[in-house]
Amino acid sequence: MQYIGIDVSKATLDVAVHDGPTQTVANDAAGIATLVAQWAPQATTRLVVLEATGVYHREVTAALAAAGIPVAVLNPRQVREFARSTGQRAKTDRLDAAILARFAAVLQPVPRPLPEAATLELAALVARRRQLVEMLTMEKNRFAVARPTVRPSIQQIQRALESAIASTEADLDRWICDSPVWLAQETLLRSVPGIGPHSARTLLADVPELGHLNRREIAALVGVAPMAVDSGRLRGPRRCYGGRAHVRTTLYMAVVAATRCNPIIRQVYRTMKAAGKPGLVALIACMRRLLTMLNAILKTQTPWRAAPRATT
Repeated sequence: MQYIGIDVSKATLDVAVHDGPTQTVANDAAGIATLVAQWAPQATTRLVVLEATGVYHREVTAALAAAGIPVAVLNPRQVREFARSTGQRAKTDRLDAAILARFAAVLQPVPRPLPEAATLELAALVARRRQLVEMLTMEKNRFAVARPTVRPSIQQIQRALESAIASTEADLDRWICDSPVWLAQETLLRSVPGIGPHSARTLLADVPELGHLNRREIAALVGVAPMAVDSGRLRGPRRCYGGRAHVRTTLYMAVVAATRCNPIIRQVYRTMKAAGKPGLVALIACMRRLLTMLNAILKTQTPWRAAPRATT
């Protein structure tokens, strides 16, 4: 097996083979095609790893996966901690590519299937709606403390943002309704009290693994799995690390609603509060419970239903 690391930047791709040569190609269609042509003849004997870098890694990742070349996208912090563990403090693009190749050779990460093109388009619409809502919130906050001379300008921007949000939501409605699969998945998710259209679409777009992993894996992926901090006799408080921050934000808002309208989540919250747990700890536990519930619903393709009350 040949292990290859790619350090991705906006303009270039620095490529290193473990215990082998390095090269640099442009991060464009021609450069990516060069790499695919080199590696495609023996695709199954190679493992390519690269870091998640916003949007710049998407084209090369999609091209490699389409050519049947196993590719794994890694958390940058995990790779940086691995580099420090090897004693490497220097940081250049070529050194980063070499560390990625070494990471692949030592830990051999498992490649995961990439989201389909339609899912990426849905995720782009969901992300755009989130950006517009954030900008509208900022404008509203500015309006509250603005001088009268600038308030008309702020109101004009607010109206434009509200119109853009409505247009984006209409596009989302069309994308969901045009796909029988997405429509069925959204219906299953929204059968759970506390899950609205925004929460369901965020989960569909940004957690395509939902319904395909077990409860521990999906909790760790999103970042609501408690991690032990124990040493000797010390039993430290459990903490959550990593994961997908915007998904956690969406889950948090869903759980706040679910503690009032979902009998299962409400009971979990009340039980933990009665046991003396802080409110935030109880809410995070409810987020994990809600996520595993949603994961099971998509895995079994069964709508949510409340447990029947015991008869007396």
